[in-house]
Amino acid sequence: MKLTNTRISKNKSGMTLLELTVVILVLLSLISILFVGARAWKKGSDRAGCILNIRNVQQAVRGYMNTHPDQTTGPVNTLIYSDDGSTYMKTPKCPSNTAVAYGYDVSVLTPGTIFLECATADAADHIPTNAADW
Repeated sequence: MKLTNTRISKNKSGMTLLELTVVILVLLSLISILFVGARAWKKGSDRAGCILNIRNVQQAVRGYMNTHPDQTTGPVNTLIYSDDGSTYMKTPKCPSNTAVAYGYDVSVLTPGTIFLECATADAADHIPTNAADW
């Protein structure tokens, strides 16, 4: 009888605890970067939506003032927007905080002036950079 040297091989399958910890840390880092990017994207889209609201109301006020030249002062906003559907448009809300209403100027608009102002905490970001042709 011939004896052969059989070698028992230890094939390691799976991951060690250290490797698993490193993989989890990498995944958590990537997820946190994703959340930071999503927050910045949301803030930018809220800013763009707010400026778009201001521009739409600005155009509605201009259109109203062009069709009613006898209207020189007064609360133009009640004639432009409301929630009951009887005016040009619905009452605009800032996308970043829908509970906050816009402030408005009741005087007659001159070119380059903005009718609405956003009243949110970061309202400085919600001001159009160039409103000369509004």
